Formats: sequence, C-alpha cells, structure tokens
Amino acid sequence: MKVGFGWKLHGDGRAPRPGAVVRPDERLAWGRTVGLGAQHVVAMFGATFVAPILMGLDPNLAVMVSGVATVFFLLVTQGRIPSYLGSSLSFVGVAAVIKTQGGDAATLTGALLVVGAVLAACGAVVQGFGAKVIHAVLPPVVTGAVVMLIGFNLAPVAAGTYWPQDQWTALLVMAFTALALVVLRGFWSRIAIFLGLVFGYAVSWLFDRVFGRIDSPVGGGAATEHWRLDLSGVGRADWIGLPSLHAPSFSASAVLVALPVVVALIAENAGHVKAVSEMTGDPLDDRMGTAIMADGAATVLSTAVGGPATTTYAENIGVMAATRVYSTAAYWCAAGFAILFGLCPKFGAVVAA
Repeated sequence: MKVGFGWKLHGDGRAPRPGAVVRPDERLAWGRTVGLGAQHVVAMFGATFVAPILMGLDPNLAVMVSGVATVFFLLVTQGRIPSYLGSSLSFVGVAAVIKTQGGDAATLTGALLVVGAVLAACGAVVQGFGAKVIHAVLPPVVTGAVVMLIGFNLAPVAAGTYWPQDQWTALLVMAFTALALVVLRGFWSRIAIFLGLVFGYAVSWLFDRVFGRIDSPVGGGAATEHWRLDLSGVGRADWIGLPSLHAPSFSASAVLVALPVVVALIAENAGHVKAVSEMTGDPLDDRMGTAIMADGAATVLSTAVGGPATTTYAENIGVMAATRVYSTAAYWCAAGFAILFGLCPKFGAVVAA
C-alpha cells in the first residue's frame, strides 16, 4: 500500500467481524464508509471550529485546511496511521499573549508556522534515532508540566473574553459539557464539545425569546446591546466561496512565546500513534517520526495561508475505538466533507451566529 489506496473489503462490508477490527487497509461498504467519515467530522468539528474563533482566525478556513492537512497526513504516512488533523487548542493561550504584545493574526500564524517547521524537524530526528529518543528527552514529568501550563493559559481567555458576554449561558454550557464528558459513554462522550456548541446555540436562542437582548461586551470589547444568537449574517453569506486567506508575518518575540508548545505536540502525536498501534495490533514505532513530521509539515501548510496549527485528534481515535473501524478510507471521506464545509461561507455563518 504505497500511498494508502486499494482498501480490501472487510467481510460482508456491513460491520466488523466478531472479535475483529477493520484495519487501516480495509474498508466497509462505501455507503457505510461515507457515513463513518461523516461521524468523524462530527467528532472533530467542535474543537476544530472553536479553536480558530478563540485565536481570532477564520473558522471556515480552519475547517477546510483540516481536510487538506488530513489528506496530506494520510499520504505521508502511506495509510498506516488513521488519524484526523484538526485545529490545535494548545495555542489559544499563546494567541492571547501575542495579542497583548500588539500582534495580529498574521503574527500569530507566523509564529505557528515556525513551530510547525520545528515539529517537522523533531520528527526527522525521531525517525532517525528511533521512538526511544522521545522517552529519553521528554519524560512524563516534562510533558505533563507543559500540558498543565497550556491549560492554565486557557483560563484567562475564558474569564476575560467569554464569561463577561453572558455568564448564565457560559455557566450552563460549561456544566452541560462537563456532564457530557463524565456521564456519556463511547462516541457521545467523544463529541462533548460539539454537543456543548449545540446546547449553547439552543440556550442562546431560548434566552433571546424569553429575556430579549443582552447588554454586554462582545469579544472583550465595549458593552453593547445585542442578541445572543445573531442570524443576520447567515442570509448575507454566500453558499460557495473561498475562506479569507492571509500571509503570515514573523516576530521573534511571538515565536519564543509559541515554541514551548512543541513539547506538548510531540507528546500528543506520540500518544496517538501508540494508541492506534495498541488498538490495531500493528507495531507503529517505526512510523512515529514520520507521523510527527507529517503533523509539523501540515501545520506549515495550514499557517502559510492563515490557518491554525494542526494536531491529531483524540476525539477521532475514540470514534475508532467505539466502532472498531480503523479504515483510512473513512478519513478520506471525512477530509472531503471538511473541505466542502470550508468552501461554504453560509455554513460557517450558521455556526458562528
């Protein structure tokens, strides 16, 4: 399987055989495979759309380039590692710091492009020296500390930007999403962020009908009277159109702020490759460096046109674990859906309303 095509039909094409899994080089019937691709889109959509909004980037562009990045990843890894590359939330705190330094979206994407290049170079080192170099250089105490700091950096974004807009809606959405993560099982727990978006959309619509307009700041700006759910942009949006692209610009201070996140991205990619290896029974340590390189290069491609950094998504790995279908054919379908959604401004306007 040189580039990951030529999938063999698994069994009767309807479901995995008892006790078996649909391997990356296999597929179910095309109708079911397309349906699984749509399921992967739902799983990745919440975080992929929210991350660029939090960072001041175009969410439609983020969705479109996530599809392109996934195609690129599948080609580079030759179809051996089924993964979806969505927007990385690890840089939300970085974006907030760069904004306080006077940087704009171009400054942010320039810093993320450099991070992508460094990540790709780290992948080349891992591929050359073997996966053991990750455990030697980045023990759990290091990666754990970095991930914890990223989480702490997210807190001011919520507290300073979104909480002041509508505290009751914010509290309800936070409680609902946390409850979904804890109570729901399988596929539903993996799309808790997406369910939280849908819930927040519904609550905002209901509160507008019951309480009317709200007087609050929007996006950290001055307080204004506005609807919680504003659908005025949906009618003006085109059905088909390219997202807004922009070239990156480079600032040494912004790059220095973003670079430490490389540690988390390496750990994230390594963990996902290990998880897929365990679930499929296919040893993938020899491809770990390639996966990291592919993610870094995909980030360079995305940020070069104004998109966010990319990363492999645990939500989609959870979908595979729940369905026992690891076919890369489903990811090709998911990538196709994402590209089509990204080329539909009306779709983006509905979600961003």
